[in-house]
Amino acid sequence: MPNITDIPVEIFLDNLLPILPVSDILRLGCTNRFFYLLTNDEPFWHQRLQRDFNFPSSDTARTTGWKFIYKRLTNPKVYVWGEASHSRLGIAHLPIQNLRDGVPTPQHLKLQGVKVVSLVAGGWSFHAIDSNGSVYVWGVMDGTGIALRGDGFSEASKVANFPMRLALPLPVRSVSCGRLHAAAFDATGHVWNLTSWGRPFRLVSALLDQSSPDSTPIQVECGWSFTSVLTESGDVIVWWPKVGEMFERVRAKNEELDEHDPQSKAQPALEFNRTGGQGSSNYIPCHVWDLVMDPVRLPPIPLGSFPHLEHTGLSHEVQQQETKLTKIASMDNIVIGLTNKGHILRYAKLYNEIEYTQGRWEYLPYFSDLAKVRECAPFAEDSEGRLEAPQAMYINHISAHFRTFIAYSTGDQSVVLMGKIDTDDPVIPAPDNVRPIIHPNLQFKSVISVVLGDYHYGALTSTGKMFTWGAYSKGALGLGDPTKIQPGQPGGFINEQQRRAVTAAGSLIARVPDVGVPTEVKFERGRQTFCFAATAAGWHTGALVIDLDPDTEEREEVEEEPMRGSFPPTGPERRFDTGNPFTGHRGLLPFRVGFAGRGWGRASPR
Repeated sequence: MPNITDIPVEIFLDNLLPILPVSDILRLGCTNRFFYLLTNDEPFWHQRLQRDFNFPSSDTARTTGWKFIYKRLTNPKVYVWGEASHSRLGIAHLPIQNLRDGVPTPQHLKLQGVKVVSLVAGGWSFHAIDSNGSVYVWGVMDGTGIALRGDGFSEASKVANFPMRLALPLPVRSVSCGRLHAAAFDATGHVWNLTSWGRPFRLVSALLDQSSPDSTPIQVECGWSFTSVLTESGDVIVWWPKVGEMFERVRAKNEELDEHDPQSKAQPALEFNRTGGQGSSNYIPCHVWDLVMDPVRLPPIPLGSFPHLEHTGLSHEVQQQETKLTKIASMDNIVIGLTNKGHILRYAKLYNEIEYTQGRWEYLPYFSDLAKVRECAPFAEDSEGRLEAPQAMYINHISAHFRTFIAYSTGDQSVVLMGKIDTDDPVIPAPDNVRPIIHPNLQFKSVISVVLGDYHYGALTSTGKMFTWGAYSKGALGLGDPTKIQPGQPGGFINEQQRRAVTAAGSLIARVPDVGVPTEVKFERGRQTFCFAATAAGWHTGALVIDLDPDTEEREEVEEEPMRGSFPPTGPERRFDTGNPFTGHRGLLPFRVGFAGRGWGRASPR
C-alpha cells in the first residue's frame, strides 16, 4: 500500500513545502528520518530566504548553510568601522578612542525593527536593504562637495547623519555603489540610478525592456564612475551617470525640477509608527523620474578564442554549451567578466560613451587556467613555503573595486586570486602580464565572499569568519586600536617605541604598518558570532552578523514568521549537493542528502 513517503520529492520541495508555514515545516522534520532530510534541503531554504526575507543571491558564493541563516535572520546586527567622516558610520556618539584617526573596532549600528539582509558601502556611505525591500542610507553620496543646512537630498552632498529610509516606489533586490553614484535593481527588474538620494531616476531603454534575454538584466554592478548591467543572454550594457550626455541630461532635469517643482527639494520628513507609539524613523522623500536614453552595449565576447580549461570538474554537457558571461564585476574604467566555463575576461578603457570603443574583451590566463596558476607563488615549485596546488580549479565568483579585482573558486579547495591594475597608467598591461597575488592564508578556506575597499580588503568564509588585510585606512581593517595591540602583531605597530610615541601624541604620527596576513575580525568579545555578509569601500567596512548562543540548544521554532510571498524567485532555482559546512556547530545537518533521479549536482553559474 502506498504511503506518503512514496510521493516524489519534487512534489514536496516544489509544491507542498513552499506553501507551508515554517513552524509546520520544522515540525514535519521531526517525524522521521525521511522528512528530516527532506526539510533540511539547502536549495529549498535558499529559496525561502529569497522569498521571505528578500535575501540577495548575487553577492555571495555560499551554497550551504541557508537554513542556519534563516533561523537567525529575525535579528541580524549591522557592524561598521573605519573612517568616520561625513557621518558614514551612521552612529551619533561613537566610543572615545585613544586615537583621533578613525574607528578601528567594529561598532554595532542599531536599526530598530529593521531586518537588514544586504549591506553595501559607497565612497562615503552605506546602503542597507531590509527584508521588505526598503533601502536605508547614511553618510553622503558625494563627499567632494558641501551642502547647505537648508538643502534637501536632491543635493548629492547632503549628509544623512543616521540611517534614513529611501521612499522608493518599489521593493529593491540589490544595490551596487560606485564612488559618486549607486544603482538599485528593483523587484520588477528595472534599474534605478542614484546620483542623489532625493531624485532617483529609472533608465528606460529598449536595451533594458525585458522583452528578450538580450534586454533582461540579471545583475547590476557599479564601477568607479560607470554602471554596468549583465543581461540574461550574457551581454554587458554600460552607461556613465556622471559624464557625457547622461550627466548633461540629469543636470538639465535637476535644474528644471528646481525651478518648477521646488517641493522635490524638500527636507526629509518624519514618518510615525502606525500604531501611534513612540517609535519613528526618518525617511528621504524620493522624487522619481524616467530618463529615456539608450546606453552602450559592449561588443560580444569573441567566441572560439578562449582555450578549453582542463581540471575544472565541469561535465561534458556544460563544456559543450556556448561560452557566455555569467557574472560581471566593475572597477575603475574596467569590467571584469566570468564565463560559464571559468574564463576570466576584462574590458578596459571604459572612460566614457565615446572612448569605450578603444577597449575589447581580453582573456586573463593567470586567473583562469590551473596550469598557469601553478606557476605563481606560493604554488610554484621554487616558492618559499610552497603550498600544494589544488588538483582542480573552477573559478565561479568575482568581485572588483577601484583598482583591484578578485577571482575565486568555492568549496574546501577554494582558491582566491587577487589582481591589481593601475588604471592611472595610460598603458594597460597585456593580459599575460597580469599575474595574481595569492595569499597563502586565504587558500583552501571555503571563502564565499571577498570585499574590497580602496586599499583594504576582507574575505568571508562559509563558517562565518571574516578576515581583513591591507592598509590601516583609519581603522578600516577592524582589528582593534593599534596602540593596544602587541607590537609586531597584525594591526599593531612594528615596535614598542612607535606605539608609545603615538599613544603620547594622541594621533597616528607614525604610520600603522599594512597587514599582509589576512587576520580575523572579532565582533563581540566573549560571544560567538557568525558573519554572513560583508562590504567595503573607500576607507570603511561593514558586516552583517548574527549571534550564536553557546549556552542554549538549537531550537527548531522560529520566533517570528516573516512576510510571505512578497519576493518570488527571479530565475530558475539551482540544485546543489548539500552538506554540513559548519563542522563543530550543533543542531545542523549531519548527513549528505541526495535523491536519485533529481538531477542535483554542482550547477554552473547562470
